[in-house]
Amino acid sequence: MLFYTHEDCLKHEMQPGHPERPDRLRAILERMGSSGLLDDLNCRVAKPAAIDDLGQVHVDGFAARLQASVPESGLTTLDADTIMNPHSLDAALLASGAVQAAVKEVLDGPEVRAFCAVRPPGHHAEADAAMGFCFFNSIALGASVALEHVDRVAILDFDVHHGNGTVDIFKDRPEVLVCSSFQHPFYPNRYQDIERPNIINTPLPAGTASQAFRTAVERDWSRAIADFRPQLILVSAGFDAHRDDPLGELLLCDEDYRWITELIIGFADDYSEGRIVSALEGGYDLAALARSTELHVATLND
Repeated sequence: MLFYTHEDCLKHEMQPGHPERPDRLRAILERMGSSGLLDDLNCRVAKPAAIDDLGQVHVDGFAARLQASVPESGLTTLDADTIMNPHSLDAALLASGAVQAAVKEVLDGPEVRAFCAVRPPGHHAEADAAMGFCFFNSIALGASVALEHVDRVAILDFDVHHGNGTVDIFKDRPEVLVCSSFQHPFYPNRYQDIERPNIINTPLPAGTASQAFRTAVERDWSRAIADFRPQLILVSAGFDAHRDDPLGELLLCDEDYRWITELIIGFADDYSEGRIVSALEGGYDLAALARSTELHVATLND
């Protein structure tokens, strides 16, 4: 299995106390290193996406506007939650480049699974807006790259927050199926009620625990994926629906991430020649994030 990351993703920092902090990625890498899991993976050093590549999923001029916003020192605020330091754009390009490269390598084979341990996250970035800790929509870029080689791609998103940016980008592109489970009502409260055949929203009330989560996801996603028959599955892997997470109010446990990973593997084996590319999104309790990500990656690697 492929594992993409880059140490420069640690250089992106926002204001002190911000939950989307470098320690998230450090916690994941330290846990996977100490357990020996990293030794079992084919590790790759991510390379940045080209600014022009982002035009595949963002409107003309969006990437250039972000590039012009990078401060020489200090911080630039894009919205209340999304802040740039001098290294933020480089980290965002590395995150997008990791997904881009992982998709190409999985489609070329022989490896059929990949995980991208990168930050900042991307699934809130809309076609013309950076928001919610996100600058570029990395998973959307991965889907766009894949569609140069296959006809149908599914994006599965189990973050506690709705993947509004991914829905915005693909809402009128029926060749991409987007399935998103999320707490509702909750941030970002955008595109969660959109009705399209290729958009499967699974809103979950605060307090939803393991069994109700599993029932809802299986009910909503299984038939949609069977009907769609994706040739590649991409995953927005957010671990902030964990009961220990400080930002969300869902009550998932570590084993739910093993379960949903096994479910996704089953979909991929049935329809996508086993091909899965997963990328880190949310997760803000360091211990829960590290454990859950390790379970996700270990299960993909089985």
